[in-house]
Amino acid sequence: MDRPPRLTDRTALAAHRARACRGGGPELFLHREALSELQERLSEVNRSFTKPAIVTGFPAFWAEAFPDATVVADTDLLDLEPGAHDLVIHAMALHWADDPVGQLVQARRALVEDGLLLAVSFAGDTLRELRISFAEAESRLRGGLSPRVAPMGDLRDLGGLLQRAGFALPVADLSPRQVDYATPLHLMRELRAMGETNALDQRDRRPLRRDVLAATLDLYATEFPGDNGRVRATFQFAFLTGWAPSENQPQPMRPGSASHRLADALGTVEFDRDMNPMTDSAAADKGDD
Repeated sequence: MDRPPRLTDRTALAAHRARACRGGGPELFLHREALSELQERLSEVNRSFTKPAIVTGFPAFWAEAFPDATVVADTDLLDLEPGAHDLVIHAMALHWADDPVGQLVQARRALVEDGLLLAVSFAGDTLRELRISFAEAESRLRGGLSPRVAPMGDLRDLGGLLQRAGFALPVADLSPRQVDYATPLHLMRELRAMGETNALDQRDRRPLRRDVLAATLDLYATEFPGDNGRVRATFQFAFLTGWAPSENQPQPMRPGSASHRLADALGTVEFDRDMNPMTDSAAADKGDD
């Protein structure tokens, strides 16, 4: 089987993460945001988990939140024992994976039957403003583009990853955040402090030209203003939920097998394609299609 194309320079990514962890420690407020929402989602699951595992590039932060968990790095081969965990959390690392399906397959194999996967990662329109500003500046001044911001999966693609990895009852959704910064340079400094600067394998290794940086900062401030003279940055978390298959899990109903109409249960009126109210008989005929 052919290996997927290499997205990430793992040596550079490890160096960026290590640099972020030195000194006063990494700036992980977005990890805290992700953790808070993830814990809220876990609280809605009517089950206790006694054998959790966490896959992450920032083990100290996530181990503090889940002190009883096995914590492993987000390497190509995850150091997880098959069938050893009832919960696997893939925490803020999937957007750097060369093979995200492989990461999820390994997470599924590490789960007991009916074990839960919860993955959270940057996705969607994350850093769209920075991506656009860099692209425009480089196009003007260099006549070409260099990869500056990691590509982010969209919701449909991410949901498909869960299905391809063999999870039952897969759910994928996006949780957006808008963050204002004093200047685009403050955003770039914070990305550096988060260990999230450019680690793309196909990046331009040469130092960023001053004129390209200046043009990028100017375009960003002009095109994406925030409140009170600041600038705005978009972040989106993708939350992926899936269960290791089990015979005891609920199964989806076959199309056309429902005995009651959803419109009746919700107390609403059902309309046809021309926005005409449907009679009971017409709705029944539609349900038989």
